[in-house]
Amino acid sequence: MSARSFALLVNPASGGGAAPEAVVPVARHLRDRGASVEVTYSPGPQATRRLVAEAVDRGEVVVSMGGDGMLSSLAGEVARAGGTLGILPAGRGNDFARMLAIPADPQAQAELLLTGTVSPVDLLAYGGRLVAGSVYAGVDARASELVDRAHWLPVRLQYPYAAVRALATFSPARCRVSVDDTTRDYEAATVVVANSAYYGKGMRIAPDARVDDGLLDVVVIEAASRRRLIRSLPQVYDGTHTSLPQVHVLRGARVELSATTQVAVGADGEQLGVLPGPDAPAVVEVRPGMLRVIR
Repeated sequence: MSARSFALLVNPASGGGAAPEAVVPVARHLRDRGASVEVTYSPGPQATRRLVAEAVDRGEVVVSMGGDGMLSSLAGEVARAGGTLGILPAGRGNDFARMLAIPADPQAQAELLLTGTVSPVDLLAYGGRLVAGSVYAGVDARASELVDRAHWLPVRLQYPYAAVRALATFSPARCRVSVDDTTRDYEAATVVVANSAYYGKGMRIAPDARVDDGLLDVVVIEAASRRRLIRSLPQVYDGTHTSLPQVHVLRGARVELSATTQVAVGADGEQLGVLPGPDAPAVVEVRPGMLRVIR
């Protein structure tokens, strides 16, 4: 089998600016093994689309080196172009890479890119956007906003700080959640539509989620006192929160979300505005096996 060729797209801002340095040993290992490697520092959405299309036309594996936001945006472009995606985690969260058990060691990462299996994984479709990990509305979307402003903290503290701060200031939201043919109204703290089990830098929000089962795991956490929500936060990291009475887990292929108040919504670290009202709900659908990824 001939060596794979790679187009590495690097977000230079990922990981607090660590990505440009982190790409060097991986690229070196790949070249030492005879692979063709082109490294480009992400030049913006329009140019990135062109770079992805050209790389796929040349038969190259497109490799995302950055955080979950960059990975998610590249996943959609690569899937539409019919290419293959490789993943080098270099952001703050790296939750989709965690879900796929991508190694942290540069040499192991290079070996995986060279010899790993190309497998189909699902994506989520939301408002014309393709998403790799999850779409979420409520307190976690607020936490994502706070993470973006928490660069003054060490990376390991940014997500815990944002989660506690968001929980300490949240207001319950009246949300309508429809999963396939079942509809319920909730007084919710958050609603997560998950393809991947992880978000928020290692929170195991949807512990039974799989990226290749053709289904979405919907986790609704009903509103409780702020103190109670903060005290239960550690359980989200190990996935035991799903046993709590205020947590509901649903599963299906199509989800509709709406709210009667202003509820922030986001996906894989990107802010996507607010949920619409019940007359025109937002739709999240699974796209089974749409993306080929090295894992």
